[in-house]
Amino acid sequence: MVELVVLLDEAGASIGTHDKATVHTESTPLHLAFSCHVFDERGRILVTRRSLDKLTWPGVWTNSFCGHPGPDESSEDALHRRAAAELGLVVTGVTRAIPDFRYRAVDASGTVENEICPVYIARADSGLCPDPSEVAEYHWADALELLAAVTSTPWAFSPWLSLQLPELAARGLLPV
Repeated sequence: MVELVVLLDEAGASIGTHDKATVHTESTPLHLAFSCHVFDERGRILVTRRSLDKLTWPGVWTNSFCGHPGPDESSEDALHRRAAAELGLVVTGVTRAIPDFRYRAVDASGTVENEICPVYIARADSGLCPDPSEVAEYHWADALELLAAVTSTPWAFSPWLSLQLPELAARGLLPV
């Protein structure tokens, strides 16, 4: 089954689709994604280390999970789908935290991420059962300690986490 991503023009309007398996290259077109930061009942934030098999940023610590809505799929529906597929996780209290997040980054292999990527926060409502092809390991971190680590060593984390976490803090969305 071919998984499609939604291609976007500079204004964020859909202009077609592309096979997800081949969209990320050294000239990745702008496309739609989402990112989610999950908190537990103690206010800790879930960070994951990307599988070593991932095409982009393999083995890097990052946000809880992220993905791409398919054609005619809402970002929230895709979010619930990916939470279950990547982490075996049910999330509740889903809130769009940074609706206009956009970034472009190049990893060490030359592969480009080029996304309009609304950022969500959610609450874990189940245990975790990560898919090893997606997640190498995970950790429930104190949000402010993670923010300090990301701020002092942004190169040790995914570029989207390094950009998103300070923005969530600036908007007052990290538990204190």
